[in-house]
Amino acid sequence: MNPRLPVIDLHRHLDGNMRLTTILELAKQHGIRLPADTPEGLRPHVQVMSTVPDLLAFLAKFEWMIAVLADPAACRRIARENVEDAKAEGIDYLELRFSPWFMATAHRLDVAKVVEAVVEGAAEGSRATGVKVKLIGILSRTFGAEVCMNELGALLTHRQHLVALDLAGDEKNYPAELFVEHFKRGRDAGWAITVHAGEAGGAQSVWSALQKLGATRIGHGVRAVDDPKLMEYLAEHRIGIEANLTSNVQTNTVPSLAAHPLRQFLARGLLATINTDDPSISGIDLRHELEIAAPAAGLTPAQVKQAQRNALEIAFLTPTEKAALLASVRQAG
Repeated sequence: MNPRLPVIDLHRHLDGNMRLTTILELAKQHGIRLPADTPEGLRPHVQVMSTVPDLLAFLAKFEWMIAVLADPAACRRIARENVEDAKAEGIDYLELRFSPWFMATAHRLDVAKVVEAVVEGAAEGSRATGVKVKLIGILSRTFGAEVCMNELGALLTHRQHLVALDLAGDEKNYPAELFVEHFKRGRDAGWAITVHAGEAGGAQSVWSALQKLGATRIGHGVRAVDDPKLMEYLAEHRIGIEANLTSNVQTNTVPSLAAHPLRQFLARGLLATINTDDPSISGIDLRHELEIAAPAAGLTPAQVKQAQRNALEIAFLTPTEKAALLASVRQAG
């Protein structure tokens, strides 16, 4: 990790990053029965302790996190705490993504009020810590196209507080083709587009995200390595790759860190970056990914530095914001 460059996480799910103590406290507050009443007892129920069979098994770990989101105040709290935790990790700039429909499901919350709560909580955390934060709204494809249109409507009620639109969830069974109109509306709203692709699906899933949804960044993108023409396209068109090393091993997307294609992406000049995905579920933080997972994946110190540079380049920030972020880090150093 280069101290002269900003520490940036571009791919972090706020609903997959909750403190164990917060889950316990919210459960007690709202009378929700959990499978354990201590942090260590709860840990195996919400954290991946070893590799799981696939992405859907990984996503099942969200169950008890979502279960305690009983009101908008809980949503606001976890958004604020995400930013506080980012500060503790030494992060300078954070892009937090969230699915308001998913967060609302357990207690049938008003989805627009969930969006409002997250916006307020993230702003509170940013003011308190000085960490710059941008929010990305997720459409949870697993609920289907009709529900996602309703989710999009809720996100649009706070369009000015979001910077981008994402598609996440069951990539294999809910392809990009189902969400073309959703993402047209997102682009028309002025949002950038990033899409989960090439994780549970193949290289064609990445092509679809680019060609049908207008993505300028790809979440995960692991299977792009299988298609030389796609690799050329990603490099030529400066498409950002939000790589997530540990979670890709845990979801069985790659068999090991050593087998991860991130080093190939960087060697080919792709704008690949290093991110955390769901820190609480994976049991990691960004420092772990940069200093432990990246070397285990075969990255040299120069490649880690390049990933940091790439993160600044592809961040959903204006050129003025990027220059100010870089200047503040160098001044502090």
